[in-house]
Amino acid sequence: MTFGSLQDSLDLTNEMPWEARDVPTTVYEMLANTAAKFPDRSAISYQLESGPTDKAETLTWREVHEKVCQIANLLRDLKVGEGDVVALVMPNTTETALALIAGMVAGIANPINPLLEPEQIGAILRETKAKVVITLKAFPKTDIAQKTAEAVRHAPGVHTVLEIDLNRYLSPPKSWIVPLIRPKNPTGHHADVKSFHKEVARQAKTLNFEDRKVDRVAAYFHTGGTTGMPKVAQHKNSGIIYQGWIGDTLLYTEEDSVMCPLPLFHVFACHVILMAVIKSGAHVVFPTPAGYRGDGVFDNFWKLCERWKTTFIITVPTAVSALMQRPVDADVSTVKNAFSGSAPMPQELFTRFTEATKINIVEGYGLTEATVLVSCNPVDGEKRIGSVGVQFPYTEVKIFKDTDKGPVECAPDEIGEICVAGPGVWAGNTYTEEVKNRDLYHHERFLRTGDLGRIDPEGYIWITGRAKDLIIRGGHNIDPAEIEDALLAHKDVAFAGAIGQPDAHAGEVPCAFVELVEGGTVTAEELMAHAKVHIHERAAYPKHIDIMPELPKTAVGKIFKPDLRKNAITRVYNSALQDAGIAARVVSVLDDKKRGLVAQLEANGATDVDVSKVLGSFVRPWEWAEKG
Repeated sequence: MTFGSLQDSLDLTNEMPWEARDVPTTVYEMLANTAAKFPDRSAISYQLESGPTDKAETLTWREVHEKVCQIANLLRDLKVGEGDVVALVMPNTTETALALIAGMVAGIANPINPLLEPEQIGAILRETKAKVVITLKAFPKTDIAQKTAEAVRHAPGVHTVLEIDLNRYLSPPKSWIVPLIRPKNPTGHHADVKSFHKEVARQAKTLNFEDRKVDRVAAYFHTGGTTGMPKVAQHKNSGIIYQGWIGDTLLYTEEDSVMCPLPLFHVFACHVILMAVIKSGAHVVFPTPAGYRGDGVFDNFWKLCERWKTTFIITVPTAVSALMQRPVDADVSTVKNAFSGSAPMPQELFTRFTEATKINIVEGYGLTEATVLVSCNPVDGEKRIGSVGVQFPYTEVKIFKDTDKGPVECAPDEIGEICVAGPGVWAGNTYTEEVKNRDLYHHERFLRTGDLGRIDPEGYIWITGRAKDLIIRGGHNIDPAEIEDALLAHKDVAFAGAIGQPDAHAGEVPCAFVELVEGGTVTAEELMAHAKVHIHERAAYPKHIDIMPELPKTAVGKIFKPDLRKNAITRVYNSALQDAGIAARVVSVLDDKKRGLVAQLEANGATDVDVSKVLGSFVRPWEWAEKG
């Protein structure tokens, strides 16, 4: 179905409000409806290890409903009410998916990235006033239990920790070995520690409390960051169910099998996938605790798709790039679509993937603050490579520019800030901290995304840059201030500016430019070593540091980062061309009104094909200087 035919079928011309549509009111109601409709269909599958014949677990929709009821009943017994928070510091497991749903049913679910440092996890637990934490029992090759214990020590509101033992997924002899090598269970905090499975088993398989049909906050998701204190976004039932409705209406049916190697602590996997399969009755597969990062997942990926008769792949550009380095070594004839988000996909990568696999790529756009998706390219309609498609029904995407008279909507193809209103935007209450909501909206209802873009005359949305300075490395947000503060701590550094430099695999990676104090003698190599000591997250380590005589600055002395970005594009692209033995070189980088920063090249005898093979893997476009 195309978006045009969808809108015709929904009769959007009558502007029927989303709230008036025949949709569930709560996440529990959405799950109960699907369990009644498709009780014996496969719902959630999980395998701890990545081999195509490794042990796996599959639950039907009836079983998912029963287990969610048991977990929700347990949480209520632990005094988790509608306004109380249950945090999950978990990798992907069957229990993670079930507890996420149950947390929304009993109270407010708050999944937390287990890769964060203990102080960050603890800060989120304090900010959300979490009462119960669900995490792993100490297990070989992971420190999640240890980090969570340290975080709980600094979160006085947590009264209970429920531990999940991954050993149940293993078979002998591995399952015999784990108790012998299991790390000592962490102690030292104030909370009660209980076995998740033992406590859940005591509960009834039907809900023993009223699921009140109210539109309340059902989830907290922290913003992506790998550095700094993440902000916490609030998601109401209506926004979450809207994501389920979008998935059911536009993406999946009960016949689909969805391969999702993305983390459930992120909104993409939770709302775009898990909530959408709940609404549609589709089957979702989560391979390994770490998803794409799991041992052997990329090497076995196509065989896993064959095993599970996958019809829909959920991916991101960095994963697609890694998959293209492996042969398609299995029967993937069942796979029809791949949904890609988190960052724009380079055109060359898009083309290579579709040619190698014959799989249709659907690119979308969303953000945590808007309860995820706001647009995507039509699954069956016209796709415009490089765009993030058209806005979904009941969602409004507008481009605004600031003027002396306030924000003004841009004309078609005019660049401004992308702003969003719709069922997933809770204007005025996006974040738990009131101060973070200030200046976050235009006209009191349009969420300011911080992304720069344009909408073409046919309604397709194009992202051209960011008003914010965030560096997005493979879908993870990195605050450049963390890098700059670390560098400025060095006695020889006067000014520092961190940006994202182009990267063929991750989209962009951090780099930094510094200006030294008069008489400063520190080298770039010494600053790199200094940064690794003072920056807490490995993902934020700069890949390159450039010492400049003077950083470009605005009239008021602020570092002018567009010039730094041009510098980085020139350096990275020229280095890639030189390494490939191609004589073309970047001679300038222009700020195009429609495409953002564009590298202009001198051919020096090189051809379009030569350059495309090298630069086609990068997101930022290029063109010949003589054609400019």
